[in-house]
Amino acid sequence: MRAAAIIENFLEMMSAERGAAENTLSSYRRDLEAAAEFIAARGSNLPDAASEDIRAYLDEMNTLGFAATSQARRLSALRQFFRFLYAEGMRQDDPTGILDAPKKERSLPKIMSEQAVGRLLDRAKLEAEDSAMAGTDRLRAMRLHALLETLYATGMRVSELVGLPASVARSDHRFLLVRGKGAKDRMVPLSAKAREAMSRYLALRDAQPESDDNPWLFPAFSESGHLARQVFARELKSLAARAGISTSAISPHVLRHAFASHLLQNGADLRAVQQLLGHSDISTTQIYTHVLEERLHQLVSEHHPLAD
Repeated sequence: MRAAAIIENFLEMMSAERGAAENTLSSYRRDLEAAAEFIAARGSNLPDAASEDIRAYLDEMNTLGFAATSQARRLSALRQFFRFLYAEGMRQDDPTGILDAPKKERSLPKIMSEQAVGRLLDRAKLEAEDSAMAGTDRLRAMRLHALLETLYATGMRVSELVGLPASVARSDHRFLLVRGKGAKDRMVPLSAKAREAMSRYLALRDAQPESDDNPWLFPAFSESGHLARQVFARELKSLAARAGISTSAISPHVLRHAFASHLLQNGADLRAVQQLLGHSDISTTQIYTHVLEERLHQLVSEHHPLAD
């Protein structure tokens, strides 16, 4: 069977059995097709590749200057692919089993200070309450305010946020039911400010003629029917510039990091933060422990009798 057909079968399995998101499937497709092209040039077929073929592929990426994170991601895709072949009886071995993942430094997440987030939210609220705004501009301003308050109150992934159905915001304003990676649901609490911003936005949204036929909380004229992540990110950067905050230091994901870091700074339990972020493994959440280390160091410096 040709590599392309087997890749399609693998992607169908990842979608049906693992609940992989469209972005994940697209990433797997690109990585596997790139590997298949390289291995075909060596006179072999991806499903029949030997460990030497995979190692040569990784060496080629290193030579071309691919970051260790990119190399590790592609190797992970190949591991999943060959495990699928083994499980389906198409191979009796896994050629990636003896290969080590490229070593990569785990960078600390970019975060914003509580003061900077406060300035951003204050600016969003000011614009949302601007009585001079009307029509589409007013709806957009109130939508952005609701998006930001909700994102900072919950730490949701941006894809989870823009893809919220309108029904979840109507059922119980104190909590939102979020569908995360792997189609796993979790409950996240909404702050009073987020509830207020959401209620004001919902009232204006529901008054729009086209809102009745759109099931999304943040509808848009797009292929998905809801606001695109890129549009939200662009509006966020524009708001940051108006608030006097560097646009290079802001993104929806930075606000997710800020949510987690600020919780830990103020005494939240790491396990609770893990649950709120929707991390399946606490090791993913532990990247934020540098915040705890800084907080403990400050406590010792301020309160230990022998501290300088």
